[in-house]
Amino acid sequence: MTILCYHSVQPDWTSPLAVDPGLFAKHCSWLARRRRVVPLEDAVDRLDANCRLPRGIASLSFDDGFSAIYQHALPLLKRYRLPATVFLVAATLSAAGHPVDWVDTAGSETLTTLTRDQVLEMQAAGVSFQSHSWAHHDLTRLTFAECVTDLSESREFLSEMLARPVFLLAYPRGRHNAQVRDAAARAGYLHAFGLPEQAEHPGRFSIPRVGVYQGNTTATLRVKNSHGYLAVRTAPAFPGVQRIARRALRR
Repeated sequence: MTILCYHSVQPDWTSPLAVDPGLFAKHCSWLARRRRVVPLEDAVDRLDANCRLPRGIASLSFDDGFSAIYQHALPLLKRYRLPATVFLVAATLSAAGHPVDWVDTAGSETLTTLTRDQVLEMQAAGVSFQSHSWAHHDLTRLTFAECVTDLSESREFLSEMLARPVFLLAYPRGRHNAQVRDAAARAGYLHAFGLPEQAEHPGRFSIPRVGVYQGNTTATLRVKNSHGYLAVRTAPAFPGVQRIARRALRR
């Protein structure tokens, strides 16, 4: 009943961003049995006024385009026939390339991103690819003109590489403000996604997703995939809200 956001699926990275492949397999099994998982491009047409999906429906997304998705996530997505969307940092696929310099919890890991060949192979297997900006800058720190340029270059580059329109955007780190949302619209996107940690007004350019992180069990996934969790997670602060969220997670 919500849009889930993963980052990497790999066994040897202790970052909160990395879900163990064995655990991800359990997530896929649960989702295949208990939810109707729809492509993100279809999900945006099913959102209600609060940007929540109808009961029983979910959608999967991955941010950053880490190469481990090809090795560890793709086989499971194919096995369980689950559609997914990967948001790519376009500069990592350019001729000049771009290092993974945006992860705070990289540790000693050498992090790599998908290659062009891997992206095209995954696209042929049914995985959708959309934009995660040009270079994973904090868009809220850019000027309006800089933001439009970054997002336009990403959308145009990826559209040409994929030979299909790119019209969805996931904000780096989920951060956005009114100027960034206006820049996304100016750059030609139709919808954009955040990753809210506090109250946000939902809309076409501020669609909330729920992050799934290392150690999240299927019980946690069940809670995170509920209307109630998203409502509490993004609600304005009021006495007892954190207590309610913790109680829901314990159950």
